[in-house]
Amino acid sequence: MFHTPDNYHNISMRLSEVLDDIGVNENMVVKIRRAILLKETMHSIKNKAADRRITVYILGSQSESTTTIGLQSDADTLYSLDNNIVIQDWSEWTAGKKNFLMIQNETTTPGYCLLQSLRCDVPLPVTHETGNFYAKDTSGRILFKNTIIDASLLRGEKRQGPSGARNTPGFLASDIVAAFPCKSWPPSSRAWQETNTWPTAEMKRYAKSSKCFVVGVGSTASENAAFEWRLSTSLAERCLMFNLNITQIRCYILMKMILKTYINVENLDNGSRISSFMCKTVLFHCIASKPSYIWKECNILKCLNFCIFTMNNCILNEHCPHFIVHENNLMVRKFSAEVKQQLLERISNLIPFDGISLFGIQIDDLGKRLQIKLNMINEVHHDIPQPDEYTMMTTADLLHRIASISISKNHYDYELLHRKKDQSLEMKLKILLRTVLRFTRYYRAGSMLDKTACRLLAPMCCTSTGSLIASQNIQINRTVSPQALAWLDAGQDSDVASSRLKLASIMYCTGDMEKTACILSHIEKQFNTTVTETVCGCYNFHQQYSKRGFGQLCCQYDEAEFKFIVALCVRFFPAEINCVPHELQYEMFRSTQEDLQHRDILDDWMDWAVVDSLPYLYFLQYKTYGNLQKPEEQQQALNKLVWVIRTELNLAWVIRTELNLAWVIRTGLNLAHTETALNLLGQCMEQENRPVDALQCYRVSLRHRERNNAAKIHICRCLANTIS
Repeated sequence: MFHTPDNYHNISMRLSEVLDDIGVNENMVVKIRRAILLKETMHSIKNKAADRRITVYILGSQSESTTTIGLQSDADTLYSLDNNIVIQDWSEWTAGKKNFLMIQNETTTPGYCLLQSLRCDVPLPVTHETGNFYAKDTSGRILFKNTIIDASLLRGEKRQGPSGARNTPGFLASDIVAAFPCKSWPPSSRAWQETNTWPTAEMKRYAKSSKCFVVGVGSTASENAAFEWRLSTSLAERCLMFNLNITQIRCYILMKMILKTYINVENLDNGSRISSFMCKTVLFHCIASKPSYIWKECNILKCLNFCIFTMNNCILNEHCPHFIVHENNLMVRKFSAEVKQQLLERISNLIPFDGISLFGIQIDDLGKRLQIKLNMINEVHHDIPQPDEYTMMTTADLLHRIASISISKNHYDYELLHRKKDQSLEMKLKILLRTVLRFTRYYRAGSMLDKTACRLLAPMCCTSTGSLIASQNIQINRTVSPQALAWLDAGQDSDVASSRLKLASIMYCTGDMEKTACILSHIEKQFNTTVTETVCGCYNFHQQYSKRGFGQLCCQYDEAEFKFIVALCVRFFPAEINCVPHELQYEMFRSTQEDLQHRDILDDWMDWAVVDSLPYLYFLQYKTYGNLQKPEEQQQALNKLVWVIRTELNLAWVIRTELNLAWVIRTGLNLAHTETALNLLGQCMEQENRPVDALQCYRVSLRHRERNNAAKIHICRCLANTIS
């Protein structure tokens, strides 16, 4: 097709080295995929344990490990609503579920379908359905409209195709898709399995065994877009991606970098852009049409050339067939004539692709890195993160995200101990015990991923059970029963500190100061401030930086070993109030009636007492040593508490502006609940008879969180005490 210049081999090899340096290598691909699959499994098991019939799938570039830090790809999550089912014919009807009959005829766009609503008690169609999300067609069938997606969006989410898109500053954009699982693959999705080229027969068999879904979006080419649902073969596509070799993965990543740098720029709205899914589809077609031996490191530039040429033909002909559902043309009515001409002009400037254009790619400093490898520029004059920094940042982010799942708000104890306020303690305990039994059952019968997920999730449940029993014990006779202690002991290994801090807090509330001091001393020895990372799942906490020590250990540790190097925030629900020192109890009453109007649907954590582990450790030490009449140790604890907060408030980190990243070599700490730490420090200052310093703590606390902050209570109380 093209004459291959003599320098193609050299550029290809140096380009492969650059991609290796920024984390696109076999080791990182395996590590990332394993971590994402564990994260996915933890989400799904938590849902099953809480009787939510939802299976979670993390899809797209994040799970495929086909992105880089600089590309900042969206996080795509599919929620399979398993109480619903889409069937192809009446023989697949399932009692007890919401059944939909898939309709594909001459009126539906290829790759799309209509959903006829069926009864869940008998295999008959629904004949009378009310509401804005149902409509009767000319044949009298009750059809389900995809506009239900608009009504289900949470605050801050925006409809984008079939997903609710959220773009929070400081975080990767996220797309959440609600999907209905199909009982079997539709006929229109089976044709690709009959081909004799790539993918292999084994890959096809595995893909055929995976689920197929429908998602709520109609074709832009359809006159009845509100009634159409798109077929999603995302799990089969993930199977194909997991079987690519490293050169093919690098090719895909380079295509996305080229698109972002040269093609999807200036005057193009999102609807007219070339999507990463189109890039993936083009790559699939290229792999299927070319022999496998060409996909190797020394040939990457030639492979990339072919992919770009194929993309150009797709745009020129406005035809890019879905790799699995061939009838679905991804580019039908995608571009206006003007946009099409713009795209063709931009992509034609890259053909033939000789590699020179790569020098202009600033993402992950790819262009500079390649020029350094080719001895075109001097590395000394360019501040570029080294390969080990990329590895540390990537793995640190992975472990941090996995750890946050174990304490995220959709945890079962959130449902049990907060939402169901009128539920008796006995009923809450019964449900918690049932949850533990379910974890045990999933562990025994599940896969290796299931077992790992259960080992990570179960300690949180055990700690919640023990704390709930202890709260009742303390209320009755100010002691803790052996039963509560046994449960608390079973949950001690959830992470470095949080579960042990709950035990110390319980001992403190019973008045056993010697035992409390002993537990706190042990926690302090385990808490390595140069390594241990703060993790919070209460809200979208923006981690300002990651510690180098944490990143280094992340590279060495397995993805399931995060509990040895993270400290989850310490949480007390209203039902556990007797396990909470009175200074921290104020956090459960932080919101005035006016404040409640400024809370989001995800802000229910504000009714809890939540604090970061390290400041709570030093606060408890301060209170405990005071009760033990040990003034020297008490002042040391107070100084440490001041140090933690001062370190947080006076952060100085090195900004990598080209990557929009932060990396720091220090012993600092990110606090997710800075306002709570300041409120505790302020009350310590009051106890020290330093009301001016206390008021300053409360004022700074309000600067961190203006509303829904117990600092308002403390200011009023402190002023009243000072005046009196």
